[in-house]
Amino acid sequence: MPDGAAPVLDVKGLETVFKTRSGDVHAVNSVSFDLRPGELLGVVGESGSGKSVTMMSLIGLLPSPPAEIRNGQVLFDGQDLLQCDEDRLRAIRGARIGFIFQDPMTSLNPVFTVGFQIMEPLRKHLGMSKRAARQRAVELLELVGIPDAAPRLRDFPHQFSGGMRQRVMIAIALACDPQVLIADEPTTALDVTIQAQIIELVKELRRKLGMAIVWITHDLGVIAGIADRVMVMYGGQVVEQAPVRELFSNPQHPYTRALLQTVPSVRGKRAERLRVIEGQPPILGAAPAACPFRARCAHALDICARENPRREPVGAGHDVACFWDPASGGARHV
Repeated sequence: MPDGAAPVLDVKGLETVFKTRSGDVHAVNSVSFDLRPGELLGVVGESGSGKSVTMMSLIGLLPSPPAEIRNGQVLFDGQDLLQCDEDRLRAIRGARIGFIFQDPMTSLNPVFTVGFQIMEPLRKHLGMSKRAARQRAVELLELVGIPDAAPRLRDFPHQFSGGMRQRVMIAIALACDPQVLIADEPTTALDVTIQAQIIELVKELRRKLGMAIVWITHDLGVIAGIADRVMVMYGGQVVEQAPVRELFSNPQHPYTRALLQTVPSVRGKRAERLRVIEGQPPILGAAPAACPFRARCAHALDICARENPRREPVGAGHDVACFWDPASGGARHV
């Protein structure tokens, strides 16, 4: 990752709301982050923290209604994606920004061959002939490790295993050599052995192609092995962001510390009880006016009920949205 390189993606103050019969749901609340060329940014947090909705908001994948982007900027190659019309977004999606969905079983169209589905973005975005697109599709299947690639283009998704379907999804996402690849929990539906294979595949492709990657997951073990930087989300907002080694060795937010404590340990001979984070995620009926984690936090202060903390720097590339200081055990920004 080039030092000092301009971000390939720069998100500022993103806010996404879902309008429902029972009221608005504030799913993404003033989320800001950037992504550097060649960097792998890990995005972690429990289900409902806003990870997937944030990334789908960036490239217009949320149905409107009910989704509504109320505020923010998403700068990609000098243009704000939130101001682009659908035709322009469609030209960027799949070509310059690739997206891997979390369930390979349902993300592929069952009535079309995998060859057709790989060739479609090549013909649409790059204007390739049918013959050239077919040859490129063979190369892509070989790139993602599918044997006998040429005859397999004629097969339908149900003729592939779960791991092979995920490889096909990766091939589709890589078809047009995107600058950014967003992987939304791409190994969640796979068994552990296949997960490891897919992770190694993505690491190898990143080395070969040099693309920037956003990897969404709730698996901190995966993030430890592949990410350069980690963004922790809770209650629809970013609560901590740091280089991966710094985050694991010096977590500052109580939620990050609690997440790390829930990771199972195999150290020692005696089994340990799995730790859990007591309580429930917040109901986001309004934009948070106080710390969204305070009801589950063992270190909550009086000010946490009155204000929602802003992210503040606590080290090189490390910022946190929290009033509590783990070093002193008291308040940080009061």
